[in-house]
Amino acid sequence: MPNSKDTYSRPSKSASCVIREDTIEYGFIGKLQSLKYEYREDICDRAALEKNFREKFEALNRVRLTDTEFARLLDEIVTPDVFTAAKTLRSINAFTRDDGTPLNYTLVNIKDWCKNTFEVVNQLRINTDNSHHRYDVLLLINGVPCVQIELKTLGISPRRAMEQIVEYKHDPGNGYTKTLLCFMQLFIVSNRDRTYYFANNNARHFAFNADERFLPVYEFADEDNSKITHLDAFAERFLRKCDLGQTISRYMVLLAGEQKLMIMRPYQVYAVQHMVKCIDEDNGNGYIWHTTGSGKTLTSFKASTLLKENDHIHKCVFVVDRKDLDRQTREEFNKFQEGCVEENTNTAALVRRLLSEDYADKVIVTTIQKLGLALDENSKRNKQRTKNGQATYKEQLEALKDNRIVFIFDECHRSQFGENHKAIKAFFPKAQLFGFTGTPIFEANASLQKIEDTQASMRTTEDLFQKQLHAYTITHAIEDGNVLRFHIDYFKPEGKNPPKPGEAIAKKAVIDAIIAKHDAATGGRRFNAILATASINDAIEYHALFKTMQADKQAADPDFKPLNIACVFSPPAQLAENPESKKDIEQLSEDLPQEQEDNKVEPEAKKKALEAILADYNARYGTNHRLGEFDLYYQDVQKRIKDQQWPNADYPPAKKIDITIVVDMLLTGFDSKFLNTLYVDKNLKHHGLIQAFSRTNRVLNGTKPYGNILDFRQQQDSVDTAIALFSGEKTGEQAREIWLVDKAPVVIKKLETAVQKLDGFMKSQGLDCTPSAVANLKGDEARAAFITHFKEVQRLKTQLDQYTDLTDDNKQTIEQVLPEENLRGFKGQYLETAKKLREQQGKGGDKPGTDDPADQIDFEFVLFASAVIDYDYIMGLIAKFSEKGPGKSKMTREELIGLISADAKFMNERDDIAEYIGTLKAGEGLSEAAIRDGYTRFKAEKNAKELATLAAKHGLATATLQTFVDGILDRMIFDGEQLSDLMAPLDLGWKARTQAELALMEDLHPLLTKRAGGRDISGLSAYE
Repeated sequence: MPNSKDTYSRPSKSASCVIREDTIEYGFIGKLQSLKYEYREDICDRAALEKNFREKFEALNRVRLTDTEFARLLDEIVTPDVFTAAKTLRSINAFTRDDGTPLNYTLVNIKDWCKNTFEVVNQLRINTDNSHHRYDVLLLINGVPCVQIELKTLGISPRRAMEQIVEYKHDPGNGYTKTLLCFMQLFIVSNRDRTYYFANNNARHFAFNADERFLPVYEFADEDNSKITHLDAFAERFLRKCDLGQTISRYMVLLAGEQKLMIMRPYQVYAVQHMVKCIDEDNGNGYIWHTTGSGKTLTSFKASTLLKENDHIHKCVFVVDRKDLDRQTREEFNKFQEGCVEENTNTAALVRRLLSEDYADKVIVTTIQKLGLALDENSKRNKQRTKNGQATYKEQLEALKDNRIVFIFDECHRSQFGENHKAIKAFFPKAQLFGFTGTPIFEANASLQKIEDTQASMRTTEDLFQKQLHAYTITHAIEDGNVLRFHIDYFKPEGKNPPKPGEAIAKKAVIDAIIAKHDAATGGRRFNAILATASINDAIEYHALFKTMQADKQAADPDFKPLNIACVFSPPAQLAENPESKKDIEQLSEDLPQEQEDNKVEPEAKKKALEAILADYNARYGTNHRLGEFDLYYQDVQKRIKDQQWPNADYPPAKKIDITIVVDMLLTGFDSKFLNTLYVDKNLKHHGLIQAFSRTNRVLNGTKPYGNILDFRQQQDSVDTAIALFSGEKTGEQAREIWLVDKAPVVIKKLETAVQKLDGFMKSQGLDCTPSAVANLKGDEARAAFITHFKEVQRLKTQLDQYTDLTDDNKQTIEQVLPEENLRGFKGQYLETAKKLREQQGKGGDKPGTDDPADQIDFEFVLFASAVIDYDYIMGLIAKFSEKGPGKSKMTREELIGLISADAKFMNERDDIAEYIGTLKAGEGLSEAAIRDGYTRFKAEKNAKELATLAAKHGLATATLQTFVDGILDRMIFDGEQLSDLMAPLDLGWKARTQAELALMEDLHPLLTKRAGGRDISGLSAYE
């Protein structure tokens, strides 16, 4: 054994299997030995791994298995399904022995994970049917491989290292599906200075998808959110044996609904630990300040399930506001664990479950309204029960007075909160109350007064919950990349008497500015926006003005594409059709103070206006909404905002919403990654401002660099005050630097530097810095370097493209630094080069990522995909190119081809489109319909020729091969058996047939990938 103090020395005796001479790896193993892990240098292949597992299994379960029993046990527990394996690892399982007797067993000590054995192995080699993989370092818990650590050198992008694990897992016949490695729970990636970790999952939750979904990847942090990234410090805090056992057993969540493993973020774990400790010590109440978008529901769920195990607690009641939150939270909880929370349809059901001794009723989700009704002697139902001679709900609940009940309040500052909070405290003296909030109420932003001994003071979060247990502020979340920064454009109209901060400007000027800036702000309508207005009357006026002003613009310019405008505000409750509808609207508008006030004045006029807005919406989207079912309309608007995620090819722009006009609605609690812009024409301050701004800053990918705010009221002082108030530990000045993106001139300077670096690199290769010179780069290393340099240029350009406050001088400077034509050319070359490197990525043999420069790059093709330039747009441009007369296209054939080449969406089709454009003549006078038909025909002929050539090459009938290919593309599933049927007429022996199949698939794979248009064909990856 190596000396555990000397963490960076080699083992004293040479290992029994080939070990890389890698300082980081030996140092890390030494560190784990100092944490009392046993180093098992003898375990270096599958047989040794299984032998060790058998010994540990037999000792833990006090059993001796025969060889056939052990083989059968392995057969039963090894599964390609990560979720099933994760459940088996955490459960008591059943096995029938050869003599028919039952054996109940666990794979690890699930009662006390600290009492398991913890071992470390390195350079384990697993040879399965198709894979020969080596794994850097594995941690075994009771012989079960639960954690894999991949160590890299500093030069390799950690994200690329993560992608390599994904690629390992996608290899056909890999160790994760056929061996004990199926029990892997966590992956850790480190280059010693930066360390990341993430949960294992089935393929659909375990991929790097350029469109939007990245693996949730974490860095470890301490209580004050300081990152712990050095490998030794990380091991010291995260990999101590009991801590690792707790992480896997308590702080990973198995989402039954999605069949997915989730690991809690460090701040979520600390919050839960503080709550649990506070309850164990019966130490009063407390609140958790976790910013919007930080996963409060998961934190509260985990707290409540851990409390379920606490025998001293009678009930854990999770309290939310409003029926839609009730439904949403219940669904979220049940997603974490099926059926764990039942619906409380009425107050009677709530009371029955509160009184129930059934363990299934220990955690209850209910609304604050139902709880209030149960405790209110004067409520209609309680009075009715007294009249009927029945015990009131309050009297029934008297039995619980002395029990310990934990109440957890989600978003603990809703309108009904104050009174009910008092009633709960009075009725349940032994209750402990915990609140979650994204925006706490401090003295500075409090509005409710409480009177105690004639002393008036503000009602703050601390008044209600005594103490803050844990904070994870928006400042932390932005630093971690869990939410985005903001870009704020304070719009100043030109003229002699500019309005003062907070004053409204003419609505026409606002609409003109929005129309002028919207495409830039939303990345060419890839995203959508909310327009926050000061009153219902303003919202109505804006909706009408958008309609007339856009119609005028369209009449003046046929090429103008109007924005799809929706509008949503609550209807006047007093004019509701029936009592049920009235109750729904009242609940809906409880937390919409401005709308409540507005609806008291001329409710009839507002109702009529809203009916007209609904009629307009129905006409635009082909829906049939009416005021009596307002909630369905509201849900439809929310869904369309979220449906912006679908590309135009799948979900036409006509079905989407570009801008939603609101007053109070949607400004709190609503989340969509594809909403990136907030237009502000109302005065906002404190928590209201933070919540409204936070609608825009959900993380997506590189195409969404920040949340965009365009403020028409010049509220810089209010913004600065809010940032200072909610920045946590940081000063207002420090927080501003973190919260807000750099001003345009700073980013332009960075762009200039990035372009100079690209220029310097190209010159170092003896080439001019022009798009055409990229093709002359020699070697993968030079191509990889070009990719890296150009990605930085494009990242900064994407950021600037969405700035709404660029001056003419700014635009001129950008054009000088990087002319549009040059940028387009470089994009095309980037895509071409990246595509070639991507194809060879990971083909470097047994250990991807060591020498090949292609293996050190991560690609984000999506950075170059424009929402505006879609298939319809291109067909329109080609039609214009073909137009006769004076209106003919200003674009040349070359510019048109350049535009297509620079867009990632057309990566698989651009050669075809370019070839088709080559067959057309400028001024030929074809209509757009003729162009489309012509292209469809051209592609069909080209595809048929391509397939006929392929069929002839492999000795197959063209029609049979065509049917085979059509079948795959129809179902997007590759079926190996159908491939065998296809080859059957060749009448070959098994060996020759295997070779013939592989030769055919080598030609067919790129063809199928191209025709699938970027979508995945299930099962095809086996032939990559």
